[in-house]
Amino acid sequence: MEKIVLVKCYFLPTGKEVTIKVPTGETKSGFFGGEKEIYRKETKWEQTGFSDSIIDSERLAEDLQASIDKLNADGFIVHSIVPLISGDYSYKYQAQGISSSNRLLSETESVSGGASYGYGYGYSYTDSLLVIAKKI
Repeated sequence: MEKIVLVKCYFLPTGKEVTIKVPTGETKSGFFGGEKEIYRKETKWEQTGFSDSIIDSERLAEDLQASIDKLNADGFIVHSIVPLISGDYSYKYQAQGISSSNRLLSETESVSGGASYGYGYGYSYTDSLLVIAKKI
């Protein structure tokens, strides 16, 4: 008996370093005799989103190991691991009219000539893994 387990890949979290003020628990006398709390500055990483092209390989390794451990505990031995590939693309195309004076025309003006340009790209990434195991 064989069993197939899907291990999903996740994109890498993206973010930036931000500076925060952390209270030290100490106070000092203020200018007019009041107590003023003392802070220290620390930097911490703050997540702002996810990459659109890089997978989180560390998380994938942990998820794969957990799947293999569960299969082994259930009496299966891993036969093979197959990557499933997915992809994405983007493009831009623009056409504009050009007059004899080489200035760009608006859509309402007559066109005596034309020009266009465009670009496109595509890429692939590992979407998930199939773990194929066999009962011992």
